[in-house]
Amino acid sequence: MHIVQVGMEYDVLRENNKIANSNYRLLKGHGIRAIELMGSIGSGKTSLIIKMAERMRNKGLRVCAIAGDVTGEDDQKRMKESGLDAVNCNTGHECHLDANLVKKSLDSMDLDKYDVIFIENVGNLVCPADFPLGADYRVVVISTTEGDDMVRKHHDIFLHSDIAVLNKIDIADAVGVDPEVIIGDYRKLTGGLKNMYTCSTRTEEGMDEIIAMLGL
Repeated sequence: MHIVQVGMEYDVLRENNKIANSNYRLLKGHGIRAIELMGSIGSGKTSLIIKMAERMRNKGLRVCAIAGDVTGEDDQKRMKESGLDAVNCNTGHECHLDANLVKKSLDSMDLDKYDVIFIENVGNLVCPADFPLGADYRVVVISTTEGDDMVRKHHDIFLHSDIAVLNKIDIADAVGVDPEVIIGDYRKLTGGLKNMYTCSTRTEEGMDEIIAMLGL
């Protein structure tokens, strides 16, 4: 039975990667830059998307978001209230988006209307790591309120992402967390080949640096 389970898992991941590659080619064909955000519930993914999208729209970029969640439309509503076009994508029972769910969302959109699409994954630091969606960048967002051991506990999500963001830097002292510990753990894990960016979606500190890293 164990061998069968491994084979099924391999087939699922292989099929997901095929669809992810198709998503990537579709987005490139429309000249769209896609950015996936992963992170825990409450890390600030939605707020970060809203703040970055506002800056991008001020630059004349046409921006949309896919709001991924198990159930509900709360994140999509927040995005739309901010003036951001947004599509809701519920997984039903799954703890992560997969490439096929994203494909269905893309198929429902007029892709010629957009330059940038954010894909907000389900709040989770485990499952999303293994399921690329076809984005140009995979961004993992954590916050100081989650403690200083996040990198040590969740190696895979950081190794499978292109950019790491430490949010809520403005309240680090209040929650008793030293950001340098988290940044140091990230440097050790990635061999110093990647930088972790710090920001605050409340004060908007660090927003411009993250957007520049995304080439936008």
